[in-house]
Amino acid sequence: MPHIHEKIDYAADVYIVNGDAVLLRMHDKYHTYFPPGGHVELDEDFSEAALREVKEEVGLDVTLIGETPAVISSDEREVMVPRFINRHRINESHEHISFEYFGTSDTRDVVPGEGESTEGIRWFTWEELDDPQYDIQPRVRDYAKAALKAITK
Repeated sequence: MPHIHEKIDYAADVYIVNGDAVLLRMHDKYHTYFPPGGHVELDEDFSEAALREVKEEVGLDVTLIGETPAVISSDEREVMVPRFINRHRINESHEHISFEYFGTSDTRDVVPGEGESTEGIRWFTWEELDDPQYDIQPRVRDYAKAALKAITK
């Protein structure tokens, strides 16, 4: 999706856990591992964007793990609280505010959507997240480990 604003966008990502591993994918543009995710579109909330992006990028149906606040009013809807929120620079003139969710999948069978590739999609164990050959960014590694810890207790 095109950017909503030239200076800042909202994004939503999901750290998907199955068994003892978490799913990350090599980002085409940045050539580093990230969880499935992307821009929030104007007609969706953060958790909806997270689920849509996962389906488009890796073809998985996931269950988000977390709490949705109680409904306060019938003309409002509550949004699931993400595990983390961060703000990071994409380039000199653009930033993202990312809503980071944890989720589970019943399968590791990845079937990317149209235009997406299975190349660079990998399930990482706790130990593999620390392996220097993968060069996983500290924020991504820490969130992935937090997801494994929270879900595989």
